[in-house]
Amino acid sequence: MNTSPAPAELQDGVISQLQDLVLETSDAEEFFQELAAFSAALLAPPASEIFCNVTIERRKKPVTVASSTPWAHAMDELQYRFGDGPCLAAMRTGSTMHVPDVSQEHRWPEYTRAVATKYIRSILSVPLRLEGESAASLNIYSTRAHGFTGEDITRAELFGEQSAKTLRLELRLARLPDAKNNLAAAMKSRTAIDVAVGIIMAQNRCSQDAAMKILRSASNARNLKLRDVAATVVESATPTPGLRTHFDE
Repeated sequence: MNTSPAPAELQDGVISQLQDLVLETSDAEEFFQELAAFSAALLAPPASEIFCNVTIERRKKPVTVASSTPWAHAMDELQYRFGDGPCLAAMRTGSTMHVPDVSQEHRWPEYTRAVATKYIRSILSVPLRLEGESAASLNIYSTRAHGFTGEDITRAELFGEQSAKTLRLELRLARLPDAKNNLAAAMKSRTAIDVAVGIIMAQNRCSQDAAMKILRSASNARNLKLRDVAATVVESATPTPGLRTHFDE
């Protein structure tokens, strides 16, 4: 009797574990590392060992953000050095790249000769579709020629689809602290300007519009940003430095 999970059950289990990775890891770096390790454990064919890397394109340059083993990272670095290979092609085209036997591969001869010296015999690169112009891929290396069957490739592609969704979520979450910090900085600048305008109004017995014109004139004359001039005004008028906003924690 076959007791192995049905494909739908297996997929649900993978989705659940990927969601757990997002919830249980403390930052994007830890998430990527756990994803690489999870990929290597999940996608390894029976009685075979594989190595996995996760590559993301940043500022139009590929970066290996995580590897299942330190040694595996070198396989991607070789590819970047030669400027092309299955990983880069997968990100560029959005299609899976399969190298059944590196000794018989003619698309990237220099790269495949180099990885062959590292005892890599077959390679599978699955694109991870992100948002906008961002690109990523899951790179799987095997020490066996023809190390990936058609079933293994299909499994890796399904896993890649689910991983990409989780990766998009993780990247969004990673951007939240930056967004919050930017908002806090903007609010602090706005508060400094408002306080400075109030000080100028009191000192010059003028309207809010007139005070704002004075502040802008000083900014232009000194070739300084408005917020910096405002901070100078506040510091000159208050004995205690430092300006708090309702965003302070």
